[in-house]
Amino acid sequence: MQSQSLKLNVSESIGEVSAEWTQGSQSIATLTLAHGAGAGMNHHFMVGLAHELAKQNVSTLRFNFPFIENKKRRPDVPTIAHKTIEAAVKEARALAPHASLFLAGKSFGGRMSSQLLALQPNAYVKGIALFGFPLHPAGKPGVERAEHLKGINAPMLFLQGTKDELAQWVLLEEVTKSLPHATLIRFEGADHAFKKGKENLLPLLAEETAKWIASTK
Repeated sequence: MQSQSLKLNVSESIGEVSAEWTQGSQSIATLTLAHGAGAGMNHHFMVGLAHELAKQNVSTLRFNFPFIENKKRRPDVPTIAHKTIEAAVKEARALAPHASLFLAGKSFGGRMSSQLLALQPNAYVKGIALFGFPLHPAGKPGVERAEHLKGINAPMLFLQGTKDELAQWVLLEEVTKSLPHATLIRFEGADHAFKKGKENLLPLLAEETAKWIASTK
């Protein structure tokens, strides 16, 4: 496994954000790995997931959204988030031009990545992995946030805990069953942060992701 720190130039008006390229020794694919609303790319979940994916020979480019880079609490509006993901996709293609490219993200990062893919179908993007898709706000069950997923024609992987407070399991099952390209992986007893007592679910998240990637290639 090799790691390299980078800067992504999002745009002249938005500026640069930090990024980290983590490469598997015999990489089978690349993921752009976008963080959630509460923490940046160096949160232990993001770092740990990148390392576990590298063990599965999946390289990752994780990056900060501008609000984290600029130490702000309020997440970026979708247009800025989408632009940042676009910059990550461009960089990932430059770093590994012959690798299969997938989008991925934790919670907010996954939602923004899926919105971008729905708005701008990309022939280079082979699919999207969603770690804890935030289907609705806590305590307010609904499926409105999933409406855009109908516009995605690429394979979608949902990795979700059954005790996720941002995705009532019954509702998420209904959503994914209605999407012809969706796969739902169940993590029994895990919450939105993939916490399940003292059990470390990161290796299993990486393993399931690598298996899905292999099945889509």
